[in-house]
Amino acid sequence: MATWQVVLLGLIEGITEFLPVSSTGHLILIGHFLGFDSPGKTFEVLIQLGAILAILTVYAAKIMRILFDLPSDGRTQRFVGGVLLAFLPAAVTGAVLHKYIKAMFEFPALVCVSLIVGGVILLAVEKMVQRPRYNDVMDFPMSLAFKIGLCQCLAMIPGVSRSGATIVGAMLMGTDKRSAAEFSFFLAMPTMAGAFAYDLYKNYATLSPDNVQAIAIGFVVSFVAGAFVVRYLLDFVSRNGFGFFAWWRIIVGGLGLGALAVLG
Repeated sequence: MATWQVVLLGLIEGITEFLPVSSTGHLILIGHFLGFDSPGKTFEVLIQLGAILAILTVYAAKIMRILFDLPSDGRTQRFVGGVLLAFLPAAVTGAVLHKYIKAMFEFPALVCVSLIVGGVILLAVEKMVQRPRYNDVMDFPMSLAFKIGLCQCLAMIPGVSRSGATIVGAMLMGTDKRSAAEFSFFLAMPTMAGAFAYDLYKNYATLSPDNVQAIAIGFVVSFVAGAFVVRYLLDFVSRNGFGFFAWWRIIVGGLGLGALAVLG
């Protein structure tokens, strides 16, 4: 694969990972039309490490404060426990169904349909009039965190979007837009780190030096792009909501289906 293609895919990963538009879905579609096929779709998963480090960089001060308060502060302990509890459903589902999840990556039409359906759902949730009960991620009860984690399992279907599933689920259960997006950020850390480690364990034997070089470049680009998105997304969502991302999903999914019908 040409370097410009690696850079393009890394840029798309970094930009879309934390948006409710499905980074994996975008990578699958673009990889399909570029003729790029990594062994076991490992490239698409492993470059997510750059996005993970982007969160750690942007949220470094808050993470350090959480770690400092964790031994003695009950509110912090509940928050960390909630994030870990929310991570468990996806961890179990991903490990048990890994082979079947990866098999779905081979069907770009499924990605397009998932993008469109997810966009319609996001528009519907945006129009619902509801008074949020939770405005701070530190106050999410453990039961709510676990339910958000269950919603995250829907993202095992390519095109659904991990952030989209968790944000929509959180909003439907009484959170405001900003806290829903922020909890999705924190939940991404163990989820994406776990996916990275498990996929590397399952596929490291298939990686060639060229694969490793491509992954390294994609990692760096996704880190830079991801850091930019995380830094500004919460303010954008607070002011504008998710309507733009919903229409983006619908348009991309529709264009993808049209392209598949014409080009195959």
